[in-house]
Amino acid sequence: MENGPIMLRLLSALVKIGLASLVTGAALSALNLSAAELLAEIGLTPEFVFGLMQEGAEWAIPNIVLGSMVIVPIWFVTYLLRPPRN
Repeated sequence: MENGPIMLRLLSALVKIGLASLVTGAALSALNLSAAELLAEIGLTPEFVFGLMQEGAEWAIPNIVLGSMVIVPIWFVTYLLRPPRN
């Protein structure tokens, strides 16, 4: 299985990022800092950031669906026409 080590590395990286975020968040919380305060320091509000994320998703999702309508069939035909490995 070639995908096993790749998936394990990806999962490992995600767990490390999650743990690092948890530790950093706990440390900032112990210093009485919040996400809203940090955003206010750079002139942003949580609502504005959420709005940007929502606009990004509204742009990205239709483009992902449109692209997948071309890419997935090409990938499937390529997959079917590959010679067997063993």
